[in-house]
Amino acid sequence: MEKNGNNRKLRVCVATCNRADYSKLAPIMFGIKTEPEFFELDVVVLGSHLIDDYGNTYRMIEQDDFDINTRLHTIVRGEDEAAMVESVGLALVKLPDVLNRLKPDIMIVHGDRFDALALATSAALMNIRILHIEGGEVSGTIDDSIRHAITKLAHYHVCCTRSAEQHLISMCEDHDRILLAGCPSYDKLLSAKNKDYMSIIRMWLGDDVKSKDYIVALQHPVTTDIKHSIKMFELTLDALISFNKRTLVLFPNIDAGSKEMVRVMRKKGIEHHPNFRAVKHVPFDQFIQLVAHAGCMIGNSSCGVREVGAFGTPVINLGTRQIGRETGENVLHVRDADTQDKILQALHLQFGKQYPCSKIYGDGNAVPRILKFLKSIDLHEPLQKKFCFPPVKENISQDIDHILETLSALAVDLGGTNLRVAIVSMKGEIVKKYTQFNPKTYEERINLILQMCVEAAAEAVKLNCRILGVGISTGGRVNPREGIVLHSTKLIQEWNSVDLRTPLSDTLHLPVWIDNDGNCAALAERKFGQGKGLENFVTLITGTELGHLVVSLDGPDCSCGSHGCIEAYASGTALQREAKKLHDEDLLLVEGMSVPKDEAVGALHLIQAAKLGNAKAQSILRTAGTALGLGVVNILHTMNPSLVILSGVLASHYIHTVKDVIRQQALSSVQDVDVVVSDLVDPALLGAASMVLDYTTRRIY
Repeated sequence: MEKNGNNRKLRVCVATCNRADYSKLAPIMFGIKTEPEFFELDVVVLGSHLIDDYGNTYRMIEQDDFDINTRLHTIVRGEDEAAMVESVGLALVKLPDVLNRLKPDIMIVHGDRFDALALATSAALMNIRILHIEGGEVSGTIDDSIRHAITKLAHYHVCCTRSAEQHLISMCEDHDRILLAGCPSYDKLLSAKNKDYMSIIRMWLGDDVKSKDYIVALQHPVTTDIKHSIKMFELTLDALISFNKRTLVLFPNIDAGSKEMVRVMRKKGIEHHPNFRAVKHVPFDQFIQLVAHAGCMIGNSSCGVREVGAFGTPVINLGTRQIGRETGENVLHVRDADTQDKILQALHLQFGKQYPCSKIYGDGNAVPRILKFLKSIDLHEPLQKKFCFPPVKENISQDIDHILETLSALAVDLGGTNLRVAIVSMKGEIVKKYTQFNPKTYEERINLILQMCVEAAAEAVKLNCRILGVGISTGGRVNPREGIVLHSTKLIQEWNSVDLRTPLSDTLHLPVWIDNDGNCAALAERKFGQGKGLENFVTLITGTELGHLVVSLDGPDCSCGSHGCIEAYASGTALQREAKKLHDEDLLLVEGMSVPKDEAVGALHLIQAAKLGNAKAQSILRTAGTALGLGVVNILHTMNPSLVILSGVLASHYIHTVKDVIRQQALSSVQDVDVVVSDLVDPALLGAASMVLDYTTRRIY
């Protein structure tokens, strides 16, 4: 005591609400009582301890020779959700007077019951230090929420397992105020050496019952799904009746739904059935012996997955109430206990087995550790809790434009030649771009896409960009709803019936959208380009591929297998083909122009030759522009858009010819429709990003 500057005894208030928490608190109370030179003990009893229907269990506290300082009747009967809330409220009304009178230095609160939440709330608001027992654990019902709420109110924590300790640290609790002690009840469990256990078995189950030949059943309502838990209890009783073994059934706790469960017991005549003994309460010392020598325990009580493991007794855990608990190998979970047969099969599997004893929840030395921890508490330390938040990256700026720019998309463009991935901001800025040659095989291509996307996503973190999803632009026909490339052109080989969404989503854990490159270019124009604010417009991409609108029945062969498509005249591939023909015939190069031997002849060489006065090159480009112009005229006649946008590397070379064809060939009603060249540098990438960034651009995604 001198070590911490406390010049008086530590006044400890232990508040107990029910039979279950007393089994954990009693060992601590006995320990405190044995060291009167250090501690003063006040005992407050409330909750179901004081209700006859639940066994008047305050009497066992008196039998243990503890002076009960205060009895508080806090339970509002009704056993439904409203009654639980009203009980918390009633406790909050009554507790301040008690705490003002007792003036404890520290209050010890156990577990996750609604009564315990009222205790912790009262103590915290009255500036009384709180020591919480069994924080950090996970079960699977509303108890989790209550337990974690008490954790945030408590100043000190005693936990039972290493995982619980880590959970508390993850919840930002101060590591110096967390004690990994083990469960206090294990101090009694592991020292239980009652050789006359048969007299206890006979007292509760009858003279003709043998060790390992009976069942202990303890099942509580699940407050988040009361209707299902009552049905599950009914199925459990039916299975136990069919199993035909002597069974000790304990009444459920006072949670919402318990009244209905008792009605089920009485409806099935359990209290008068020759194979059953139904009891409201068994003293903990005797309960230990009963579960230690049972053939099986069944239900959803925490003692089944915690304390019973110390004896290796088989346990059947029903439903979700304890689904998150750490358990030994003695526990068989029946999470969907929705049929009698499932439960009956579990009984056949478990009954009579003997498992290795488990010490997950304690080693029998929790109380000495807790007492030492209590002695170390310095009452002169500030009462205000300090939370240990993990470090977070400091915000560079709180400017709204900066925040918007950090919201980004990962855009993928699958072209006939190149594969590109980019990080695109909300404003359409390409923050970073990655380019690789598009592989020829499916396997190489999909692996490269995944590799580039993973690298880009990692780089996005360094660039302070939060990736919201992945948008993919690809050539060919696409099913956007399913995220599948249905059919691609010959330029992208092995790219039919390809599911792109699944591998990317599984790898990056992000939503994925996909559409063809033409649609993506239009989406880009609508969000970032000249189509912004327009109700209807058309975008045509002039690049490696162009499209398969037929403009001549006897035109050149197209890669799609048809003849006379726009792509066969005006695509980059078509121009490259014509450039090679001229070059092979020595008709391409003119004065001031050369092609290195190691460089492939392409569309750009044809354009350069035309600019330098090559008449044949000019004729080829004029024919290509005319074919594209005829395609635009057909679109104007059928779709009547308000604007046509030519996009891609060849757009500026075609624009004048296209306008000439429209003036000559189009109906007068559409000749005034403007045709413009896109001012977007990467429409396919921006369009892919827009699917992610802007909900209004998603049509059927």
